[in-house]
Amino acid sequence: MSAPRLLILLTNDDGIRSPGLLAAARAVCDLADLLIVAPAVQQSGMGRGTPPIVGGSVTQQHLAELLGPQVDCHNVSAYSLTGSPAQAVIYGILALAPRRPDLVISGINYGENLGTCVTASGTVGAALQAAEFGIPAMAVSLETIAAYHYHHGDDVDWRIAAHTTRAFANAMLRTRLPFDVDVLKIDVPADARPDTPWRITRQSRQPYFWLFRAANQPPPNPGELVRLDYEIRINWETLEPDSDIHAFVRDRVIAVTPLSHDLTSRVGRKELETVLQGVNLP
Repeated sequence: MSAPRLLILLTNDDGIRSPGLLAAARAVCDLADLLIVAPAVQQSGMGRGTPPIVGGSVTQQHLAELLGPQVDCHNVSAYSLTGSPAQAVIYGILALAPRRPDLVISGINYGENLGTCVTASGTVGAALQAAEFGIPAMAVSLETIAAYHYHHGDDVDWRIAAHTTRAFANAMLRTRLPFDVDVLKIDVPADARPDTPWRITRQSRQPYFWLFRAANQPPPNPGELVRLDYEIRINWETLEPDSDIHAFVRDRVIAVTPLSHDLTSRVGRKELETVLQGVNLP
């Protein structure tokens, strides 16, 4: 008997109808069997959250409507889930996948995920959730204007990001990543071309998107919220030259960042014990 075909689980945090998700599907659907399980609605900024689902549902989608009748993707199942990106991965693996996926792809996301902001990313959170199951995962993001971070833009060119997704998916299906590489985070600049190189980077310790209180707001009434906003701010004096932000923003290359589930600080434990020597527990 022949071995079953490889299986890719595809998800995102922008919702089942995101053009970025569909671009990824088109790019990889001939590499393996493909199962799409994505949030029913926009879930950006959800991180790896798994909030309680009350009255949720899972709905099988019509592939011709999602991908277009011209796309030759055989035997593709697509489902939308009332839940977060991480929950889409959990439900996809445990309830919908006919067998254990060989790779999980999260993306292609509207907007880059760089620096310390990655922990807020639903795109990265979905990939980390897959890694918890021991399944290789990649989180792919494309630089877009901020207006598209929560609302799909129809004028985004997905071709280079889709080509990148395919290339790394093909590699990850055929090789085993080294120990402690649980997720590949891949960020593609908006002006990337077919000859734009990629580079292995580290996650910067800097935030990339800075939160601030929007200016010129009247004092809120009791119970009201003030409007918060975000913008890109980079401290070039302290930015690590081998970081994802530096490679992406200054050098305009595709930043490929290996992420680990191990969030333990790299400080020497004896050194930390010395610093905390005076702590006395009752």
